[in-house]
Amino acid sequence: MEISLNLIALLFLVAFIAGFIDAIAGGGGLITIPALLMTGVPPAMALGTNKLQACGGSFSASFYFLRKRAVDLKEIWLLVLMTFIGAVLGTILIQLVDSALIKKVIPFLVLAIGLYFLFTPNLGDEDRHKRISYATFAFSAGFGIGFYDGFFGPGTGSLLSLAFVTLLGFNLAKATAHAKVLNFTSNIAALLLFLIGGQIWWEAGLVMMLGQIVGANLGAKMVLSKGKQLIRPMVVIMSFIMTAKMAYDQGWFG
Repeated sequence: MEISLNLIALLFLVAFIAGFIDAIAGGGGLITIPALLMTGVPPAMALGTNKLQACGGSFSASFYFLRKRAVDLKEIWLLVLMTFIGAVLGTILIQLVDSALIKKVIPFLVLAIGLYFLFTPNLGDEDRHKRISYATFAFSAGFGIGFYDGFFGPGTGSLLSLAFVTLLGFNLAKATAHAKVLNFTSNIAALLLFLIGGQIWWEAGLVMMLGQIVGANLGAKMVLSKGKQLIRPMVVIMSFIMTAKMAYDQGWFG
C-alpha cells in the first residue's frame, strides 16, 4: 500500500500517544488498531503491523526500566521464558479456533481490573510480602497472560501489573516496569508468527515504531518519577475505555 506524507505524520502522532499511554497503563492498541484499519489495510495485516509498532514502544519502555535497574532480568528470566511460550501458543491457537467466547468475557474482566484499582486506594503503595514464588508466577500468571496476549490481547498490561502487585507484592511503579518487559516478550512472540504469515505493512509499521519509541520512553520516565499518582488513575481510565470500546464492538449498545 502507498503511504503519503500526511499519513506518515498522522500514524507517527497516533503511535506516539499510544506509546506514552501504553507505557503507563496499557491499552495503546485501542488507538493504533483503529487508526490502521481506517487506512483500509486488511484486519490481519492491521494486527500484524500493530504488533510490529507495539514492539518498538514496549522495547523502548523495557530498555529504559532495565537501564534504570527497575527490572533485573536475571531474577525474572523464567517469567520471560514462560510468557514467550504462552504467547506463541496463544497466537497459534487464535488462528485455529473461534475467539467469540473470550471476546464476550474480556470486557467484564477489564472492567473488574479498573474497579479493583479504583476502590483499592492503597494497592501498590509499597512493596509487600509475596504470596507465591517467581517460579509459580512464571508457570501460572506469566504463561497464562502471555497466552492471552497472543490469543486476544486487550488489557494485557493491566493484567500483568495487577498480577505483580497482588501475587508478588510489588509496588505499582515496580509492577508496571516488570509488566512492560513481559509485554514486550509477548509482543515479540506474536510478531514472529505474523512475520511468518507475511501480515505486516512495513512502511506504516516502521513509522509508527518510531513514534512508539519516543512516546514510550517519555511514559516510562513518568512511571519512575510520578509512580502511583499517575499510574493508578491512568489504569482506571484506560480500563473503563477498553471496556466501553470492546462492548461497543460487540454491539452491546444496539
